[in-house]
Amino acid sequence: MKQLVIELSDFFVLAHRDDDVLPIAFLSEALTKKYGGALRQGKAAFTSASFILSDAAPEQADLEKEIRALLAEKYQLPNDTDALTVTVEEVQQAPKESGEHAGEQAPRQERTEREKGAAKQESDPLSAFFGSKAEAEAEPPFADLPDINDLVGCDELKSLFDELALIAPVVAENKTFDTVRYRAYLFSIGEGYGYTTYLSLLSAKLSHLGLRQVDGRAKILEEVLPPPKGEDAEVFSDIFRVLRRVSTTGKAQVLSLDISEWISHVNSRLFRMLLMEIERNMRDFIIVFRMPFVDKEVLFGVQAAIADVLSLKTLTFPPFTREEIARCAKAELAAYGFHFSSGAMEGFDNRIAEEKSDGRFYGLKTIKKVVRELLYQKQLDNARRGKNERTVTRRDTAALCAAPIEARSGAEQLLDLVGGARIAARINEIIAQIELARADKSLGSPCIHMRFVGNPGTGKTTVARIVGKILKERGVLRVGGFFEYSGRDFCGRYIGETAPKTAGMCRDAYGSVLFIDEAYSLYRGDGNDRDFGREALDTLIAEMENHRADLVVIMAGYTDDMERLMQGNAGLAGRMPYVIEFPNFTREELYLIFASMVGSHFKCDEALLPRAKAYFDSLPDDMITAKEFSNARFVRNLFERTWAKASMRCQLAGKGSVILTKDDFERSLGDKEFALGPRTKHRIGFM
Repeated sequence: MKQLVIELSDFFVLAHRDDDVLPIAFLSEALTKKYGGALRQGKAAFTSASFILSDAAPEQADLEKEIRALLAEKYQLPNDTDALTVTVEEVQQAPKESGEHAGEQAPRQERTEREKGAAKQESDPLSAFFGSKAEAEAEPPFADLPDINDLVGCDELKSLFDELALIAPVVAENKTFDTVRYRAYLFSIGEGYGYTTYLSLLSAKLSHLGLRQVDGRAKILEEVLPPPKGEDAEVFSDIFRVLRRVSTTGKAQVLSLDISEWISHVNSRLFRMLLMEIERNMRDFIIVFRMPFVDKEVLFGVQAAIADVLSLKTLTFPPFTREEIARCAKAELAAYGFHFSSGAMEGFDNRIAEEKSDGRFYGLKTIKKVVRELLYQKQLDNARRGKNERTVTRRDTAALCAAPIEARSGAEQLLDLVGGARIAARINEIIAQIELARADKSLGSPCIHMRFVGNPGTGKTTVARIVGKILKERGVLRVGGFFEYSGRDFCGRYIGETAPKTAGMCRDAYGSVLFIDEAYSLYRGDGNDRDFGREALDTLIAEMENHRADLVVIMAGYTDDMERLMQGNAGLAGRMPYVIEFPNFTREELYLIFASMVGSHFKCDEALLPRAKAYFDSLPDDMITAKEFSNARFVRNLFERTWAKASMRCQLAGKGSVILTKDDFERSLGDKEFALGPRTKHRIGFM
């Protein structure tokens, strides 16, 4: 049995979308009328139709000739037009079931590839505009787009696509295409969360549903509105030139306008002027406004200002949750033929936490970057061992982290720290109090947030990381992760961005420790209402209260500055009842830290450590008690300077291994930051 398939190009069909009868319907009626029972119509869509051919049907060449003649007469198309494709293909017919009426066609058990594609369209919302493989090859502009159902974190876009698929036949029947053509979109989305991909998907969806005639081969235009400059309309001159550009194809192009700099100016005369110009050019563009993911109040304000002039659909794209990041990572790894072992995600989570530690995270871009780094190291390890393992293990992900994953318990790590015994006693006291409060329900849910106060380099960050591990081991925290930020990392760049950004950073740390270094930088104390630090603090306090049993916030900084922070924010001190003081290290402790660093990484000659001991013993009081003295950080800098000089010496001597010597240490002390006395100034010139 044979099947005739007629396909018309999207662009030809769209050009006649306002006709009383669509082209495919015209052809179907004309062919059925001419050939009667020789052609029995099967499935039909906006651009294609199929017919089952009986033995009395004409040959393919005659059928195609007749179809082209019908198009030429009706639409003045040339006989060799490429807007039409006619094919005849074999279709398997299943044997008749018992009890089947004579003359009735038996149901087919086998389907052609084209029919399988049609069935997929019915079950898969995106396949309606991606089409079959043959259609994808015929339309390269949209062929490489992902299936939206495989994407993470775009639920509102998926709902929009379902809505468009539902309304498309009604719009076509009523010929009310302007209801879609004059509709703009507002995306509230962060950087790196697939924005450009979503624009491509939207244009493809509108095109394949016949709702917009889209120039699929044209590049998506992404413009950023420059910051406001008073009442100068020239600020939009480049945007106006784009909007007034005459289309040579007669098809719409996607134009994205990033309005982040105008969030607080959307009610201005200039912004309204821009909206008016956009409205006049909606036939030539699919307009999408872009802004950061902001709080609802700010979003509603922007939405209302745009909706005063344009019909608008708003979509929000929240930052990925921990679970969504894991799904993205697993899918990305699987695309390369690799997969995570059961315990490998801990290291991956730690690596993502490190990526977020500067307050900037670029969603899918960052996830893909980390996966590629992981795969490179995995393959390098495979090559060295002569293997080709495709399972990414806990060891692989741990090796990717800057901070090693410790096998020792948190208590053991704490006691091994120089000066850790006095800190350990206070930590154990706090944990015992927390455990008691949790055991006695009458005491209520205790606040478990802490303040670490002291000078730089006194171990606050190291201890905070260990505290998270101990709280996990003792059952106080369910995850025990560690998220490290500086105070100003919580502040957004635009009005309305700070609160959701801070809430998202807190959400990442649920079940874990959220460590905020230089927390006092959130409070300026200058009464500046435009300082986003106040907004960040308000959001932090709310999160600390609402998730007091599932989040440990540790704020760290100088003692005096932290005290001013508490005094300037009512209620903050009460939510952080535990205070741990980190005194400066003694001379002996500084030396022990240096000796530990040397012993953990290098061999050294016998004279090095005695010389180092003498150096640290000679540090003056005014130096090691100064507020700006960096304690262990000072020691680390000296250690790194020493082995850098040793490394250069060994490299020049052609030695393969590095051994630290007293001379390497002496040369490091020659650098001004480690000199103890006044340096001699050498005159330039002749005596």
